[in-house]
Amino acid sequence: MSVHHYIAVDLGAESGRVMLGSLAEGNLALEEMHRFPNGPLHLQGTLRWDVPRLWEDVKAGLRKVALRKLPVASISVDSWGVDYVLMSSGEPMLRLPFCYRDLRTKRPYAEIAGPHSEAIYEETGSQFLAINTLYQLAAEKKFAPELFALTERFLMIGDWFHFLLSGRAVQEESNASTTQAWNPVTRMWSDQVIRLAGLPRSIFPEVVPPCTRLGRLTPQAQAETGLGAIEVVAGCVHDTAAAVAAVPAEGDGWAYLSSGTWSLAGMELPSPLISGAGRAANFTNETGVGGTSRFLRNASGLWILQECRRAWANEGREFDYSELTLLAAAAAPFRSLVNPTDPVFLRPDNMPATIREFCRATGQPQPETPGQFARCAMESLACMYAGLMTQMETVTGKKLPTLHIVGGGSRNALLNQMTADSIDRTVIAGPVEATAIGNVLLQALTLGHIASHAALRAIVKASFPVETFTPRTASRWSDAHARFSKFG
Repeated sequence: MSVHHYIAVDLGAESGRVMLGSLAEGNLALEEMHRFPNGPLHLQGTLRWDVPRLWEDVKAGLRKVALRKLPVASISVDSWGVDYVLMSSGEPMLRLPFCYRDLRTKRPYAEIAGPHSEAIYEETGSQFLAINTLYQLAAEKKFAPELFALTERFLMIGDWFHFLLSGRAVQEESNASTTQAWNPVTRMWSDQVIRLAGLPRSIFPEVVPPCTRLGRLTPQAQAETGLGAIEVVAGCVHDTAAAVAAVPAEGDGWAYLSSGTWSLAGMELPSPLISGAGRAANFTNETGVGGTSRFLRNASGLWILQECRRAWANEGREFDYSELTLLAAAAAPFRSLVNPTDPVFLRPDNMPATIREFCRATGQPQPETPGQFARCAMESLACMYAGLMTQMETVTGKKLPTLHIVGGGSRNALLNQMTADSIDRTVIAGPVEATAIGNVLLQALTLGHIASHAALRAIVKASFPVETFTPRTASRWSDAHARFSKFG
């Protein structure tokens, strides 16, 4: 029996993993070899990513794989989008990269997006968020001009790790398409948008399409990991693109929700859909496998619950997610709702206090117990998902009877059932590890071990279980939707 082995490095905002994928006879097995924490550093009033430490953790995971003495075919990295590393020819990293939640982008966003929103959307079809790479780079130029003058190139996080592995400094397209400086129609950097932002065109790197072979592991990386000269593959470097590639769906009539710290809800289209209605609804067009377009909205996700959990831990009260889910299930329904997309929830000092203040300001009972906070967060997300599904159908003119939920949030049965009831549609949950699965199988597709994207999805369907949720109490959500709609 022929077995192919691949390494997936999956970097998330909360944690990173090195995964070993083994493909045999149309079935994929995944094994977590190394997990390590991640999170922004608070450094003199800024938020940064400690990417040198992440690199050391990645190498530690690769050494564990090397000890297996397996014939590994390739390695690929995926990561969150929008953030990047500034580089020069003599320096692989000019300083610790900023976290997208840092506050420095507020002014550049207002100055660039405010007067130029129509032109920017026509060029990029990209959702307007202050965290976008375009505004982060503009902030670098505005607030650190001396350092920015030294920059010869930027690479986004996952692509920078590919540079460390392969020595090749290029940007993969699914990741480039999250910057709001990429034209998804011409599939080139938008010179017009770059000029509007006042940025030098020279720092924008060469872009390669999904499923590109970058070369072999460098001699230095081989020496530091114990691996041989395996191939380095840029599959879909943006983690959501990798997850969407692994959605076990067939035909038309489905939407996806990548559920984690962020909620990314969208559709897979054959080409970008750039329209006034899309701009008004703030949908984005990002690149997927085979030239497809991921038409989606990036909204807040389990971040609200994650931050509540962190605040309680700081007070000495530790709750795991399964415990919070049980407490939420026992709490009274529809007591309090919040708008997860409200800017007050983006960078709160204390999430429970911010939730209480939102409820007080909107005339609702304030949550008092962890169960009430968790129920509030989950029901609010479910209400938000209903609005997103309706907007997608309106903007695209397509009916979407099924929602596929992948990622960490797909293991939360309570939230999945709430979502099915709120959107009044079938929800298919799983696989949880969609990003790592997509990472591995896109390597297999790149190397010719899988014949097509359809074959890739068939492997996902055969290898990993899913759970179906059908609406049970959809009629009970109408009052919640009416209340939620008033939050703007």
